[in-house]
Amino acid sequence: MNVLKCIIHYESRIMKIGKFQIDTIETGRFGLDGGAMFGVVPKNLWSKAYNGGDEQNRIPMAARCLLIQFDDKKILVDTGNGEKFPEKLAKIYGIDNSLYTLEKSLLKAGVNSDDITDVILTHLHFDHTGGSTKIENGDLVPTFKNARYYVQKDHYEWAQNPTEKDRASFLKENWEPLFRNGMVELLQGEGEIFSGISVLLANGHTKALQMVKISDGGQTLLFPADLMPTSAHIPVPYGMGYDNFPLTTIEEKKKLLPQIAEEKWLLCFEHDAFTQAAYVQQTEKGFLKGEVVEITKY
Repeated sequence: MNVLKCIIHYESRIMKIGKFQIDTIETGRFGLDGGAMFGVVPKNLWSKAYNGGDEQNRIPMAARCLLIQFDDKKILVDTGNGEKFPEKLAKIYGIDNSLYTLEKSLLKAGVNSDDITDVILTHLHFDHTGGSTKIENGDLVPTFKNARYYVQKDHYEWAQNPTEKDRASFLKENWEPLFRNGMVELLQGEGEIFSGISVLLANGHTKALQMVKISDGGQTLLFPADLMPTSAHIPVPYGMGYDNFPLTTIEEKKKLLPQIAEEKWLLCFEHDAFTQAAYVQQTEKGFLKGEVVEITKY
């Protein structure tokens, strides 16, 4: 029996898990150094698993968000890089909004910025929070003025005093206006935010990153953010040089992947420019990408 037909139902182009309608939201493309993205894994391996990179060794990266709709809720998970990067940084990171922007992709899903009721931020690095604020009439303002934002308290405290390793990833203009406007709820630990939508914590990449799990009791989708940023990062040794605690990342993946494979969770990848989502298969060589799923057509 086809697993895909068993656990996923479609209405038009929107995936459904129980009462939840789920869409991927493409916010743009950018590039990061392939060596940094794959840590100790040699280039001849990661280039086959993902992409060989450009002349600057940058690999193409998505800044993919998740849109969850149910009842009167329209929930966004992360907000991408945004469109307010200074020209110099935009060039360094190869920011490309020629095909996708957060606003255009939301409109494609039939949603505008004012409709968003809640935003779950996995963590506060710029490629996950950049779209949370925008420049309007010369002022920095929240993009989703009617939304409640959710951040882990331990991560917010880390962001206030980060290490030299990830300090450059925290651009306060992406999230300080949210705090000034009283729009943020600081969470403490794992648990449900809404019935069927919960967060799981990972501490290898940065302190208290929150992964988002959507489940109706039989079907489950996990948005692992930077624990597994691409499908090529499913194998346990494939971690990032950007991880603050790489051995912790390994232990977190070793603990989580058996459950993901056994219970047939679908993983949705935030940064994979080629694969929106996939199942995980356990093989003699370890955990690998299984059946690929396209959640939303672009």
